[in-house]
Amino acid sequence: MKYLGLSIAIFFSSHGFAEEPVKESRPNIIFIMTDDQGYGDLACHGHPFLKTPNLDKLHAESARFTNYHVSPTCAPTRAALMSGRNPFEAGVTHTILERERMALGLPTVAETLQKAGYATGIFGKWHLGETDPYQPESRGFDEVFVHGAGGIGQRFKGSQGDVPGNKYFDPTIRHNGKFVKTKGYCTDVFFQEALGWIREQKEQPFFAYIPTNAPHGPFIVGDDYREKYQGKVKDEKTASFFGMITNIDDNVGLLVKKLEEWGLANNTLLIFTTDNGSAKGSRIYNAGMKGGKGTINEGGSRVPLFFRLPGTTKPGQDFRQLARHIDIFPTLAEVAGADISDLKLEGRSLFSLLKNPKAEWAERHLYFHSGRWAKAGMEGVHGKGDPNPDVHKYGKFAVRNEKWRLVGQETLYDIENDPGERTNVIKDHPEVVAELMQAYEGFWKKARPLMVNEDASLDVEKPFEASYLKQKAEGGIPAWIAPKL
Repeated sequence: MKYLGLSIAIFFSSHGFAEEPVKESRPNIIFIMTDDQGYGDLACHGHPFLKTPNLDKLHAESARFTNYHVSPTCAPTRAALMSGRNPFEAGVTHTILERERMALGLPTVAETLQKAGYATGIFGKWHLGETDPYQPESRGFDEVFVHGAGGIGQRFKGSQGDVPGNKYFDPTIRHNGKFVKTKGYCTDVFFQEALGWIREQKEQPFFAYIPTNAPHGPFIVGDDYREKYQGKVKDEKTASFFGMITNIDDNVGLLVKKLEEWGLANNTLLIFTTDNGSAKGSRIYNAGMKGGKGTINEGGSRVPLFFRLPGTTKPGQDFRQLARHIDIFPTLAEVAGADISDLKLEGRSLFSLLKNPKAEWAERHLYFHSGRWAKAGMEGVHGKGDPNPDVHKYGKFAVRNEKWRLVGQETLYDIENDPGERTNVIKDHPEVVAELMQAYEGFWKKARPLMVNEDASLDVEKPFEASYLKQKAEGGIPAWIAPKL
């Protein structure tokens, strides 16, 4: 297999898109994914007052997938990215109560890149299981710098629990199995550590995964960032939400600057995306879409996806073909020249479109479900209704193809002509509904036996928290040594 850097360069140079071919080598990969930032939470997507100059510049320099979809909430999206499978088929149906754990035995994109000769590192939020077999160092990452649980300081029944009392400023972070006390704001810390690790990679290509916990609640950021939006919104939390995004933007700017200084920019594939619809911003600006985080409408799943590899991707080129988070694994594998023919992934590589925007892109069905039903014995607590997944089969689900979005059994939208989902046309297209429902029945039949975490006991230790307390008692928590950039 030809590597992306060579094969795409040949295509683009022959079509006049690039002045110089990229080097005949596998590119480095940096994958940035923010938490709870929606499609509309970017100035380049039309936001009326949010300032994101560095992400706007990245947008202008990138090829963009403008019809890219993830899951309604965070852990399912992360499972799909890591496994290349629909999240329910990876065992992830919730963000807590053991149902955030990505099933063991599934090959991950990190393992695949690792086997292909890439150094692999994660810096930020993992949220796919707290016990050691589920942790990133057991799933293909050489370098691990993460907080626990689904958010800094979070703690739920079962194994999920971060360091007790952890905060967004000066958080305690687990670094390759040992805890360190950092200094500074969490997003700044994650980017600084990632950059320090990137600078050290000299012998092999690298995959740096930077999944920030921001701008997820509790919406805490420095005063200077929050104050930028006071007066533009009605409450402090929303001002902080937008300030957190501007802080992310500043860190993206720092990362791009350092890649240029270190001579890495031209051979690094830089990807930016988010994990679900907006938590706070959809009520202010949502790019004309319906719904936000947690919903099964377009606004709950359609998010940004930028690819930048100078000399390879065409700046400003938009791809409108329907893409999904399950496509990231096969795409990165092809970038790395890794053989995944025996993995039988659900997703498909976006490589053919990057090579040729007019390449055939076969019709397919994509499935969305909010999940998050109750746990047995905890009905009404951190979940709604009966704990039996089959009871929720026809609850909050959607099926999408290039033209249509079926939302539940009673609503059909013609997304091509009605992207804002304003007009229900279900009575006019019974044949479309029948097709989409048949596809959904097949999806559920396949996914249901793979929901392996539904009956997991919650009467278990919190290993992340326990490891922290043990280290604190035995030798203390050393100060983090920030890398010199």
